[in-house]
Amino acid sequence: MKIAVVGTGYVGLVTGTCLAETGNTVTCVDINEEKVKMMQAYKLPIYEPGLDILFHRNIEQGRLKFTTILAEAIQDAQIIFLALPTPPAGDGAADLSFVLGAAKDIAKIITGYKVIVTKSTVPVGTADKVIKVFSENTTVEVDVVSNPEFLREGVAVDDFMKPDRVVVGTQSLRAQKLMAELYGPYVRQGNPIIFMDTRSSELTKYAANSFLATKITFMNEIANLCELVGADVDAVRKGIGSDDRIGKRFLFPGVGYGGSCFPKDVQALGRSATENNYDFKILTSVMEVNDSQRIKLVEKVRKYYKGDIKGKKIAIWGLAFKPETDDIREAPALYIIEELVKDGALITAFDPEAMGNVKKQLGDKISYAENQYDALKDADALLIVTEWSVFRTPDFDRIAELMKTKVIFDGRNLYDLQKMIDCGFYYNSIGRKTVE
Repeated sequence: MKIAVVGTGYVGLVTGTCLAETGNTVTCVDINEEKVKMMQAYKLPIYEPGLDILFHRNIEQGRLKFTTILAEAIQDAQIIFLALPTPPAGDGAADLSFVLGAAKDIAKIITGYKVIVTKSTVPVGTADKVIKVFSENTTVEVDVVSNPEFLREGVAVDDFMKPDRVVVGTQSLRAQKLMAELYGPYVRQGNPIIFMDTRSSELTKYAANSFLATKITFMNEIANLCELVGADVDAVRKGIGSDDRIGKRFLFPGVGYGGSCFPKDVQALGRSATENNYDFKILTSVMEVNDSQRIKLVEKVRKYYKGDIKGKKIAIWGLAFKPETDDIREAPALYIIEELVKDGALITAFDPEAMGNVKKQLGDKISYAENQYDALKDADALLIVTEWSVFRTPDFDRIAELMKTKVIFDGRNLYDLQKMIDCGFYYNSIGRKTVE
C-alpha cells in the first residue's frame, strides 16, 4: 500500500517508519528543509530506542522516503496521515491551524479518492472540521478517519508494531476496509482493531491520557499524605497495585507528569468540557496538583536550607521528562531548574540524551556535565529528577567523595532507605520517611 505521512515529528516519524516496516511504500513530507535533508542522509532527528534500525533498513530498501514537496508525497498515496502539531492555544484549547492548513493544501491538489487520517491528538469534532475543509476546496471524494496514536516515548516502536489496540473512527465501509488491511499485520496475535465513530475515537485519546494523568496525580497526593502521617508510599503502592481493578502501572509517585501528551491533553479535554458548559472538576484538580508537584523537590530543598539556597551548588540527574527519550517538553526538571536559579542556586546537570535540547532552551543559565559523576564535584546536594537506568545503582562511595555534603533529594524514589542509612546520606524522597 502507498502511504503519505504529513509531518515528521515524533508521531509522524515513528508512524511512517513502522508502516514501511510491514512492506508499505511510505513518503514522509515536512516543510523543514534542513530536517528533511538530515533524514535523507540517514540521520534521525529524534532519539527513540530501536527506531534507528527500522529507519535505516527501510530507507535502504526503498520503502521510506522524505520530501518537502506535498504533491510529490500524496500523488499516489491511498492513505494520507496528518501527524501535525496541535499545541495548546492561550486558552488551553488545541490549536488546529496546522492540521486544517494541511487539509486545505491537500484538498487543492488531489485528483482521486483518498483516505485522510488524523493521527494527531485532536479535540472532539476535528474530523468534521477537516471534512468541511475538503468539501469547501475540492469535489474529489475523500473519507476522513480519526486514528489516534497511543505511543509511549521510549517504547514507541514496540507500541506501534505490537499495539494493545488500534482505534479507528470512521463510518465509511470503504475507509474501514483500507484501514483494516493496513493494520492487519500489527494485530495478528488477536489484539483488536476497534472501529467507532470519529467523535468517539477523538475522545478516546483524550480520555485515556487524562485517566493516566489522574492516576499519577492520585498517587502523588497519596505520597504527600504519606509524608504527613508517617506511612510509606512504596508499601501503599504495592498494596493497591496488586488489585487487578487498579493495576500496577502508573502508580509511582514523583515530581509530576510532563511530556508532549499528558499536560496538553488534560488541558485540552478540560477546555473542551468548558466549551460544552461542563465543569470537569477532577481535571481541574489534576492540573493544579501537577503544577505544585513539579516543584515538590524545590520546596524540600528550601526547607532543608532554611530558605537560603543562594550560592549552593546543586547537581541534577535527569532532564528529559521520562527515561529513554530526549524529549524535554513540559519536563519537571525545567520547572525545578527555573525555581532553583531564581533562588540563586548554581546548577550542574547531566542527562544521557536530553542535554542538547536543554542547552538550546536554557543556554548558559546552568552548567552541563559530561557524565553523572562530573556533575557532583563539590555539590552541596544532588537532585534526581528522571529515573534513567544508569542512575539506579551508582557508586555511592564515589558520590560521597565528590560531593561537599552527602545530601540527596530523590524525586523518583530510586534508592532503598536502609541503603541510604548504611551509606550515611541525608536522603529525602517522595512519600517516604526522610533519612537523616
